[in-house]
Amino acid sequence: MSNDTPQSSQTKNWKDIYVAVLLEGDEHRVLSLIVEAERAIVERARELFRASGDNIQEEETLCDALYALELKRGAVRQEVLNP
Repeated sequence: MSNDTPQSSQTKNWKDIYVAVLLEGDEHRVLSLIVEAERAIVERARELFRASGDNIQEEETLCDALYALELKRGAVRQEVLNP
């Protein structure tokens, strides 16, 4: 699948931020990275919404990433509350 949908410089890095969330060990830093990743993902989703073409695969990937970030947020909050 070719992805001809243009990306802004801010949102093409959502994957990098997402991976940083998964690799970060500091709970407080993870929470701020989650917010940053969610913001970048939502912006990318908006770009796809405005774009023409079939972007369903990337849209599904974005949804999956948002879901995983929510799970990670819950796990981190549990760790902070119950060390």
